[in-house]
Amino acid sequence: MSADLVNYKLLLWVGKMTLIIAAMAVLGNGQKSIPTTLEGPFKPVTRRFDPSLRRGSDDLGMDHPRLRRTVSGYFPEQIALALSAPTSMWVSWVTGGAQIGTHVTALDPSSVASEVWYGKESGKYTNKQTGMSMVYSQLYPYEGLLNYTSGIIHHVRLEGLEPGTKYYYKCGDGSILALSEEHTFETLPLPGPNVYPRRIAVIGDLGLTHNSTTTIDHVTQNDPSLILMVGDLSYANQYRTNGGKGASCFSCAFPDAPIRETYQPRWDGWGRFMEPLISRVPMMVIEGNHEIEPQAAGVTFKSYLARFAVPSEESGSGSHFYYSFDAGGAQYAWLMKDLEKVDRSVTPWLVAAWHPPWYNSYSSHYQEFECMRQQMETLLNQHRVDIVFSGHVHAYERMNRVYNYMLNPCAPVYITVGDGGNIEQVDVDHADDPGKCPSPGDNMPEFGGVCHLNFSSGPAKGKFCWDWQPEWSAFRESSFGHGILEVINSTYALWTWHRNQDIFKDNVKGDQIYIVQQPEFCSRATRDGSRSLDPKQSDGTGSDSLAPLIALFVTVSLAISLLHGLGI
Repeated sequence: MSADLVNYKLLLWVGKMTLIIAAMAVLGNGQKSIPTTLEGPFKPVTRRFDPSLRRGSDDLGMDHPRLRRTVSGYFPEQIALALSAPTSMWVSWVTGGAQIGTHVTALDPSSVASEVWYGKESGKYTNKQTGMSMVYSQLYPYEGLLNYTSGIIHHVRLEGLEPGTKYYYKCGDGSILALSEEHTFETLPLPGPNVYPRRIAVIGDLGLTHNSTTTIDHVTQNDPSLILMVGDLSYANQYRTNGGKGASCFSCAFPDAPIRETYQPRWDGWGRFMEPLISRVPMMVIEGNHEIEPQAAGVTFKSYLARFAVPSEESGSGSHFYYSFDAGGAQYAWLMKDLEKVDRSVTPWLVAAWHPPWYNSYSSHYQEFECMRQQMETLLNQHRVDIVFSGHVHAYERMNRVYNYMLNPCAPVYITVGDGGNIEQVDVDHADDPGKCPSPGDNMPEFGGVCHLNFSSGPAKGKFCWDWQPEWSAFRESSFGHGILEVINSTYALWTWHRNQDIFKDNVKGDQIYIVQQPEFCSRATRDGSRSLDPKQSDGTGSDSLAPLIALFVTVSLAISLLHGLGI
């Protein structure tokens, strides 16, 4: 047994004794305690799809009250916030009507101003900031297909804001009295001792179905201070250009389509659907495969690039496809430079997010982005990334700490939350289920290479799929929902997965665990090793562990840094 592994087990034992003593002092109320990653790796658990539920639902129609346009002329709609820097905020919105038809004429962005009026008291707007505006077009030079040109999209960056402060704002064009109603937002605190964002909501693969409405209503009820959207937003590309009825499988429903069409008004509907939440809570977006939306001549991602403001310039990436920000891929060289800048004494939590998961035991998208994992995993491991969020798979899965398919107590916790509720339905098949292992020719990425592999060691040696739930998969369930990350201090963060079917139930959690750092141990350990531990006989669902007294573990605490990238 290696010295590092002995030290790990000793540290784990001492940590558990501390938790037990602390918990004995404060528990006793009869409530279930919450497990911690210190108790892992956990024995894999699967909660099967509930057959009393439907696997999915149809999209909302464009005449639905949450999707239809309710303003006229140049009055703002689809108002959204995004973080820029600790003392700045992006405000985005759309004015004017979009057009769709065989012949469309783009609006003139200079015909209306981009202004945000704001201040620290309701009705008293002591500051005004101007920004930029644009339109984009989605063009299809194919017979029978319709073209689209957007309304005028505005982006204004408010600078010099005070941290941890509530602001009141209106946006629009004051010269023509076309201003929005008053909205509010609260800036995040500056990095400082014991200060973190209150709650970060994590949502993936949302769409615009009835299930999507439950997800967003549930998120709103949980009152986040920041939203992380891990790709696949509107699912506008599940439609042909004439609208009609969306399909759960585009190629199945429309085999004769000359190109992967989209119905761009669904994007406008999505902006209206999200506005009540994201006009007051900043939302950080990641692009997914449903944002590709190819046009002729190889044009892609047009809507995504135009509609969303992200801090790419502020973080030095130079691209909307990958960026970082402090709350509190595609470019390996940029990511390495950005990771090297992180001061863990100032930013103890490092969270990464991209759309496709590296670790996934479902049949859907199994090993689809194995090339990305092989190229980038060591870099993230060396810099001690704590948590990785992904979507893409339409189900929930939380991993044990894993590196290169081996259990490793210092590796990140990977979590898949691609269960937002979209029209493609929830995934229910696992690659380890009898007859459900994909062939190596399945699950080809839409961008990038193919690196499918058979396992070279462990119980699945020589096989493409495991015969049972892999040891690195701690918990998985096929249900729609979202997650909430609450950073407690510099070493403890509480992760909770909320299922849609529990929205009207008190104190019911789909999955909950404290993610615990071990900086002293892991800074000494060899981060690129392959230590493997036997799973504990614990199910990891909170039934047989003691909750920590979090206050005892508060040390230095500052910002969380989140890294985003497409990874394709």
